[in-house]
Amino acid sequence: MKSKSLTFYIVSGIALLLLMMVLALNIGVYDFGASTSYEVLWKFINQDASLSLSEQYVICEVRTSRIVMSVIIGSMLAVSGTTLQGMFKNPLATGDLIGLSSGATLLAAIAIVLGHTFQNYLPQWMQFSMVSISAFIGALLAMILVYRISTSGGKTNVVMMLLSGVAITAIGFAITGMLIYISKDDQLRDLTFWNLGSLAAATWTKNAILFAVLVISYVVLLPKGKALNAMMLGEKDAQHLGINVEKLKKQIVLLTALMVGSCVAFSGTIGFVGLIVPYILRLLFRSDYHFILPLSAICGSILLLFADTVSRNIVAPSELPIGILTAVMGGPVFIAILQKFKNNLR
Repeated sequence: MKSKSLTFYIVSGIALLLLMMVLALNIGVYDFGASTSYEVLWKFINQDASLSLSEQYVICEVRTSRIVMSVIIGSMLAVSGTTLQGMFKNPLATGDLIGLSSGATLLAAIAIVLGHTFQNYLPQWMQFSMVSISAFIGALLAMILVYRISTSGGKTNVVMMLLSGVAITAIGFAITGMLIYISKDDQLRDLTFWNLGSLAAATWTKNAILFAVLVISYVVLLPKGKALNAMMLGEKDAQHLGINVEKLKKQIVLLTALMVGSCVAFSGTIGFVGLIVPYILRLLFRSDYHFILPLSAICGSILLLFADTVSRNIVAPSELPIGILTAVMGGPVFIAILQKFKNNLR
């Protein structure tokens, strides 16, 4: 019965996501004249000679690539938050908590503000992707540092991991603040916009890289629902049930760093997706990760696609940074979680 109901929820979620993708494709600033974007897309699929280059570019390279990126990044951010919360047994655990986003932001800020000093010494392909590459390296370095601090004798101390993540976040915030202080006007604008998150730079090459990361991570993480359920009982109980707890921790930390680092590298800092989605799913399915984990992959895509569609149209022809919208949605959820903790302490 459980497997049947899970299949129903997954199919329903995918159907809703596809519907939203189709609707998002037809929403935008560009005027196609008498034709709708669906007709333009159909002409593109059939290689219709009447399709202009500008229409082809807007549909394929701008809107469709951006929609696909929002689906992939939203899914990975939600799954990373869900798995971290299951490992830490804490509904507030996200990639921000263990310093991954802070590490990515720090190196991206260095690339934006100081990149001109060493840019000419890099290969040409690295010059165009310097910020993205720096953000990815920053997330990986933060993960390695946190893991080394919190691991001793082959065992990872979760409390030490959390505290080291807080320390790295504080250090990253301080150095990033110094870079903001010394930055020029154009650098400050780029840094501020990147730090608030945006999917405007979506390309099919980036989507291919993100999709490869998604497949690698999901093959390992999505079947771990029952293992995370066992972790909720405590690490010793999980070991008695045959769960290799240390191996599970390493997989979650490494793959979460890979997912968060890739997302931040291509879209900037988009917060609260990994907090909102698991919280809503826990209201529906309590703490059953057999349901929450696969559904978070779909619901994260739905949430970020909705936020991105709103962000690129609400102040058209300008664009509102998507991180602002996710923060507006995530703030009340964060307060609700804290209020629930407060009530449980009474």
